[in-house]
Amino acid sequence: MSKKVAFLVAAEGIEQVELTEPWKAVTDAGHHAVLISPESGSVQMFNHLDRADSKQVDLTVADARVDDFDALVLPGGVANPDALRRDTGAVSLARDFVASGKPVAAICHAPWTLVEADVVRGRRLTSWPSLQTDIRNAGGEWVDEPIVVDGNLITSRNPDDLPHFCSTLVEWLEHGSAAAAS
Repeated sequence: MSKKVAFLVAAEGIEQVELTEPWKAVTDAGHHAVLISPESGSVQMFNHLDRADSKQVDLTVADARVDDFDALVLPGGVANPDALRRDTGAVSLARDFVASGKPVAAICHAPWTLVEADVVRGRRLTSWPSLQTDIRNAGGEWVDEPIVVDGNLITSRNPDDLPHFCSTLVEWLEHGSAAAAS
C-alpha cells in the first residue's frame, strides 16, 4: 500500500543529496513524497556550500497536518535545520509527528529541529558530530553510528550514511517498523 511521506525543509540551505536520495528511495518504492516548507514557492538546495538545484514546494507548514502523512523526513544541511528550528510552525509539526508515533527520519544537522521540538530527551540518536553537545544538553544520548533507530526516530550522521538511512526509512514504510540495518 502506498504511503505519503512529508519532507520538511526551509527555504534554502538544504543539502541536496539528503533531500533527493531519500525522495528517490521513497518514490522508487511506490510511495508519494510531498515537499513542505514554511513558505510557498521553491526551495534552494546546496552541494555543501555551492548553490545547486531548486525544488518546488508542494505544501506550506501552515497547511500540513500530521494525519495526512505516514512519515516525516528531515533533510540536513547546516542552514536548513537552523532556519527550521526558528520557525514555530515547523517545530510544532516535527513535535507532532514524533508524538504521533509515525516514523521521523532525520539526517546530518536535521536533529537540530528535533532538539528545538524538545523530543530527544531519553532518546538515542546520531547526527553530524558537531550536534552531539546540543543533543546531550537536550537530554538525548548521542552515538556515532551510521543509523540509529529509537522508537519512531531514525537518524543518520551524514551523506555517506544515505544507503542505511534510505533503506531503513523504506523498510519502516513497507513493514511498519524498522531495525537498524548497519
